Amino acid sequence: MQSNRRWIWFIGLLILGLVWIGVSADRLGASTNGLIPAPAQGFLAPDFTLETMSGASYKLSDLRGQAVVVNLWASWCGPCRLEMPALNKVYEEYKDKGLVILAVNATNQDNPAAVEAFVAQFGLRFPVLMDNDGTVSRLYELRSLPTTFFIGRDGVIRRVIVGGPMAESTLRIEVESLLAEEIP
Repeated sequence: MQSNRRWIWFIGLLILGLVWIGVSADRLGASTNGLIPAPAQGFLAPDFTLETMSGASYKLSDLRGQAVVVNLWASWCGPCRLEMPALNKVYEEYKDKGLVILAVNATNQDNPAAVEAFVAQFGLRFPVLMDNDGTVSRLYELRSLPTTFFIGRDGVIRRVIVGGPMAESTLRIEVESLLAEEIP
């Protein structure tokens, strides 16, 4: 008798759970669909506004419609130094096709004079943004330098590469994939 009651309770709870799943399911795909900003693949890239050393301002969300690479780096970082020539080369090759590279310097961990010397040494042609107070480093949950975010024309992160140096071939493949996307 006692065992029958347990089975009835168990089956009742099971049915109640299945009903709850059916009622709460998102049948229309109207959930966030990755449109909540988060520093992860498949999510909208968290927006930020930073300035270059010369004071020009860049807001990430203003770049929608373009393929964007956000590279977080520091001048003292060995792998960052090794991958900068590839970033510069790929930028020069694809900038007229809609590629934007934003090199976000973790300035709160760096020296502005060293950043200026680094930019001159490598002849960087893309915008170098100064994250003076570490806001973007925190927003993008920076754990390792360099970290690179490949952002589609719709503002959604397609791939994240933590660490480096990133091979030019990897960079080229990711950029070509971004540029092949239709403009929203």
